[in-house]
Amino acid sequence: MTRYKKQDPEITRRRFINTALGASAAVGGLSLISTLGSANPVFRLTPKKAPPLKGDILVHADPAKFGQPVRVDELSADKLVRAWPQGKDENGAPVIRDGDPTSILAIYRFPKGELKAPTNLEATVDGEIVAYGDRCTHAGCNVDDGQGPGGRSIMNCPCHSGQYEPREGCRVIGGPPGHPLPQLPIKLEGDRLVATETFLSVPYGYNKEEDWEKYVQKVEELLS
Repeated sequence: MTRYKKQDPEITRRRFINTALGASAAVGGLSLISTLGSANPVFRLTPKKAPPLKGDILVHADPAKFGQPVRVDELSADKLVRAWPQGKDENGAPVIRDGDPTSILAIYRFPKGELKAPTNLEATVDGEIVAYGDRCTHAGCNVDDGQGPGGRSIMNCPCHSGQYEPREGCRVIGGPPGHPLPQLPIKLEGDRLVATETFLSVPYGYNKEEDWEKYVQKVEELLS
């Protein structure tokens, strides 16, 4: 008599099918995660999700004034004004680019002479008005008004206490952020603030300059 039990062929067949289905589902799940994880957001791009682009008008993000162009007389050195870029869709109609939180902006107006390097002064309005991306480069939280030594106004991230100096190119002066907030070059057209190009350095979500440049180039191609 053999010491091995004879297996029921139906049970064996059922076990094989279940195992195969389980393995297939696991591989499919990993494949889906891999695909989603590596997908470049440009392939899901819409005009609302585009970053700030040349010619975009800066409009209020504050719900009380949402969509209204930001005016110079509303700006100060002590309190940032949050804004979105407003561009155009494929039909030429105005569209506020609030579909990607990375596009949110912080705008200040400092007394002449307070803005210094590494601020790109040529990308400001008269060396007084400056705009930055408003997502912390550490973990992507919105940066808000804060106070530095002697009550000096700075930008402070409420999530992990990252600190930036908006008078000096938003360089990091405290906390964990690895690089400054990106500056958005702007000019004044009539009474409106207008972007002259996109961010001058990488915003939150991008680690390499070349990756950001490739993304912007693809955006411009798809929206042209």
